[in-house]
Amino acid sequence: MKNNIIIAIDGYSSTGKSTMAKWLASEAGYRYIDSGAMYRAVTLYALRNGMIDTDKHVDTTRLIEALPGLTIDFCREGQRQQTLLNGEDVEEEIRKMEVSSRVSVIAAIPEVRHRLVAMQRALGEEGGIVMDGRDIGTTVFPQARMKVFVTSSAEVRAERRYKELLEKGEDVAYDDVLANVIERDHIDETREESPLRKADDALLLDNSYMSRDEQNKWLMETFRRVSEKVD
Repeated sequence: MKNNIIIAIDGYSSTGKSTMAKWLASEAGYRYIDSGAMYRAVTLYALRNGMIDTDKHVDTTRLIEALPGLTIDFCREGQRQQTLLNGEDVEEEIRKMEVSSRVSVIAAIPEVRHRLVAMQRALGEEGGIVMDGRDIGTTVFPQARMKVFVTSSAEVRAERRYKELLEKGEDVAYDDVLANVIERDHIDETREESPLRKADDALLLDNSYMSRDEQNKWLMETFRRVSEKVD
């Protein structure tokens, strides 16, 4: 069915994947699933329970043992997306630098990825979804009919993230945000389990200097073109 395809949007941190995925899901009448928020939720759980310290050392044994007891889901309240960790809305907390600076370390743990990939597949098994992340088109849904890989320069992404954090009232320095972006890129690209890479059949979107309208036009044109090919 034309309204039942899976759309995978992968790419680097702070490229605006979530924003474009939310917009496309809304326009297409699909459900939006933020896989990155799921890894952030696990990171927040690890922080709250003393499973990861300031030096990013993880008590993997305890965390792995806790995974079966974690539930992560999404819902909407008006225009606001909520990430629910064991029923609690943690959307605001998981966006803070304390979580951002540790999420790639948690996401590199194979058992965490296996658990969340299973959750993601269950959420999207009926299609009609837009899911963004790092390995959606390569690992979670390699059969996705529309795949996009988003990139932009580290400096552009750091500037976007820096402004976003300032608007939220966080006291951060641009150099620290840039360092975090570069570190996350390295961890994501070099981890053994599902490293960040462009799927062979994914379309590349470099949005470094695209306006929001230009980006949305590209996404919708691509969606319509792919949808028309579906039997």
